[in-house]
Amino acid sequence: MLLDNILNKADDILASFTERDEILLEVCKLLKEEVQYYDWVGFYLFDQAGNCLKLGPYEGKPTEHTEIPLGKGVCGQVAESKKTMVVQDVSKIGSYIACSLEVQSEIVVPVLKDNVFVAEIDIDSHAYAPFSNQDVMLLESLCKKIASLF
Repeated sequence: MLLDNILNKADDILASFTERDEILLEVCKLLKEEVQYYDWVGFYLFDQAGNCLKLGPYEGKPTEHTEIPLGKGVCGQVAESKKTMVVQDVSKIGSYIACSLEVQSEIVVPVLKDNVFVAEIDIDSHAYAPFSNQDVMLLESLCKKIASLF
């Protein structure tokens, strides 16, 4: 994975499209294409009225988890903590909400606008423990860029 290469392509996407959902979808496609172990890439958007997360654009198999309460599962915990969470083995998390039986690991990174949680990127992998500090750096940098869309 070439961190700068992916971030440069993300900059191109941000410059080329105008609709937020279109940009988010293109970012999902980019990540899924560029990183072999990113099997499902999607955004959950904070719905203030419902005080929950709503599934936004994603790339991968359909999921029934279109709405997640704050505090529930990895995604709900990240929404509350506003901190990146890396789970190398989802079977070790009691509160894990499984999107698919194939998922072995997950990384969730918050999107913060002026330090306020607005969304998050959620990535599932069918590989065991694939995520490194490079993934964290890539996704946190990407989420800082994406924050301007909210």
